[in-house]
Amino acid sequence: MMRSLYTAATGMIAQQTHLDVIAHNLANVNTTGFKKNRAEFQDLIYQTHKFAGTETIGGQQIPVGVQVGLGTKVNTTAKIHTQGDYVKTDSPLDTAIEGEGYYRVLRNGELYYTRDGAFKLNSDGVLVTQDGNPVDPEFTVPAEAVHIEIDSAGFIAALNQRGEILAQGRFVISRFINPPGLFSLGYNIYQPTAASGPAIDGNPGEEGFGTIAHGFLELSNVEVVMEMVEMITAQRAYEMNSKAITTSDEMLAIANNLKR
Repeated sequence: MMRSLYTAATGMIAQQTHLDVIAHNLANVNTTGFKKNRAEFQDLIYQTHKFAGTETIGGQQIPVGVQVGLGTKVNTTAKIHTQGDYVKTDSPLDTAIEGEGYYRVLRNGELYYTRDGAFKLNSDGVLVTQDGNPVDPEFTVPAEAVHIEIDSAGFIAALNQRGEILAQGRFVISRFINPPGLFSLGYNIYQPTAASGPAIDGNPGEEGFGTIAHGFLELSNVEVVMEMVEMITAQRAYEMNSKAITTSDEMLAIANNLKR
C-alpha cells in the first residue's frame, strides 16, 4: 500500500515537469526562431515477484510473470526543430532560413548558432543579433550605404544612392546531424554537443542547406492549440495521480481501523 503512495508521487512530479515545459513553450510563442520542447517519459524500475518462463514443480512453464512498476520520470525534454511559420516584415536586415541550417554568431569569441534572423547594425555598422553578437563571417555596412540587398543564396551587398556596391559578403550557415542534441543557452542561441555532432558549414542554397528569405522572419514553431491540449492532458494526469494517493491513504485508514 505504501508503494502506491510513492509511485503516484512520481507521476505528479513528472506531470509538473510536463506542465513546466508547456508553460515555457507558450511563453515563447512570439519568440523569433524559437523551437518548442516536448517532455518524453520513461517508466521506472520494476519489482519482480515472479519471472515469466519459470518452471513449476510439475515441470510446467509460467507464461506470464508478476512485476509491479515503481512509477515514471521525465526522460528527456526534446527540442523539436521543425520549421516555424514566416512573417513578412520588409525590414532590410530581417532574414529567415527556408529549410535546414543555422546562422553562425560570435559571442565572447566563441561560435554559436541561431535561427533568429532579426539582425541589426551596431554603432560600427557591423551586422549583429538582437543581443549585439556579430554574425560570422562579419559583415560591415559603410556609413554611406542607403540600401542593403540579400539574395536567396546568401549574398549580401550594401549599396549607395547610385546603386554602386560599397561592401559585399555572403552568409555561411551550418547544419547538424542531430539538431535535438544542440544545447540551448537561451537568448535564441545553441551550442554544439557530442550528441548533435560537429557543425557542417555551407552556403545557402547548396545541397542540404536552406535558402535565405530577405525581409522575412521565422516565427516560433509552437502550436498554441496543441499546447493547450497537452496542458489539459497534463492536468488530468496530475489529478489522477493525486487521486491514487488519496485512495491509498483511505485504504490505509481502513486497514488501521480493522481492530476497532
